[in-house]
Amino acid sequence: MNPVPEHLPRTVGELRAAGYTSRGIKTEIHDNLLAALRSGRDPWPGIVGFSRTVLPQLERALLAGHDVVLLGERGQGKTRLLRTLAGLLDEWTPVIEGAELAEHPLDPITPASIRRAAELGDELPVAWLHRSRRYTEKLATPDTSVGDLIGDVDPVKVAEGRSLGDPETIHFGLVPRAHRGIVAINELPDLAERIQVALLNVMEERDIQVRGYTLRLPLDVLMVATANPEDYTNRGRIITPLKDRFGAEIRTHYPLDVAAEVDVVRQEAHLVAEVGEPLLEVLARFVRNLRESTVIDQRSGVSARFAVAAAETVAAAALRRAAITGEDPPVARPVDLDAVPAVLRGKVEFEPGEEGRENEHLVHLLRRAVAETARDRFGGLNLRPLVQAVADGHLVATGERVPGAEVLSALPELPVLHEVAARADVSAGDPPGRIAAAVELALESLYLARQLAKDSDDATTVYGP
Repeated sequence: MNPVPEHLPRTVGELRAAGYTSRGIKTEIHDNLLAALRSGRDPWPGIVGFSRTVLPQLERALLAGHDVVLLGERGQGKTRLLRTLAGLLDEWTPVIEGAELAEHPLDPITPASIRRAAELGDELPVAWLHRSRRYTEKLATPDTSVGDLIGDVDPVKVAEGRSLGDPETIHFGLVPRAHRGIVAINELPDLAERIQVALLNVMEERDIQVRGYTLRLPLDVLMVATANPEDYTNRGRIITPLKDRFGAEIRTHYPLDVAAEVDVVRQEAHLVAEVGEPLLEVLARFVRNLRESTVIDQRSGVSARFAVAAAETVAAAALRRAAITGEDPPVARPVDLDAVPAVLRGKVEFEPGEEGRENEHLVHLLRRAVAETARDRFGGLNLRPLVQAVADGHLVATGERVPGAEVLSALPELPVLHEVAARADVSAGDPPGRIAAAVELALESLYLARQLAKDSDDATTVYGP
């Protein structure tokens, strides 16, 4: 984190002289969002595929000052979207130095801070809080207690001689400690209903109730939450009064097209080897096929993380193959797709009755994705010279022990190979691995179209008559 700039005021007197005023969290977000929209700056860096659907709804909710719940299946980027909200806060905000909560020096709310402000006046010390520390996230779990979220009586403070009715005996929970910030609760329905009830006053009356007495605190928080659709979750629900407190319920979704799915993978995946655009398109189509398949339990969804993990698996397979064959640089080829079904089978839920056929279904859907990608890339291209070359005895072997250069050397010089490479965004001067990846995609598409026979053992695939 960047150090606090030296020019910022250090006392309340300096703060007033500099013209600072107290501004609510929702007003702050409202103003900064409007400024970003007017300047053309993207207020949602790293968010892909929501620009015409989710983001306009979220922007309207924030401009209206609403608390928000995002509703959607797993792996749709709900949490990532909520975390970008911190970027709409001021980079630095003043707080009372040493206060238990992040109170504005010009607007203290706890008894202790009000007393200090009265005693010290303009000499009340000011500290500065970075916006990254004003975003608080909690994963809802069934064992979450009221004390975790709201607070509880601190026995140490009671032992010091304070009475139980003294507001200063309270140990504040997560929500009060997020004063003047954003509170994000992931998987809100997983909170027990009695815990959800404890949030009602916080969201509406902005006070907290602990152990039978009420402490009036004008808390200033933006409450945001995520939830899975109620029609399939068996773990809980959002109680109606709490749902009513949220001003906006926004549905998220998976990427709407192949390009958006590829963008998500490119952004999120940590690739240890080069994976070309055509293979990323194969994986994107594979995930989309899974989401449309009747053998997959669509109620649990097919997370975008599946495509990310698949790309990372393909890259790892390419790196391993390059280490075995001595290729450099390591470049993923269609042969590396074979690693995906076995490794990622446990990341999707199948419908009852499909036990034992999981790998078969995954392989089928993956091959369909290969065929769809090849059709999109090579549509209108005459591949008959390639078919004829293989039929004339130019057998092409590929596998984890076959370098890209060996794949290319098995074929004669054909003009169509240059066209295949160009369609796969590869140029003639690229390393053999990249060109071989394009040629293998064309050969695999021909095999899937039943124009080539396939003979394989444990490690090698042979395209030939």
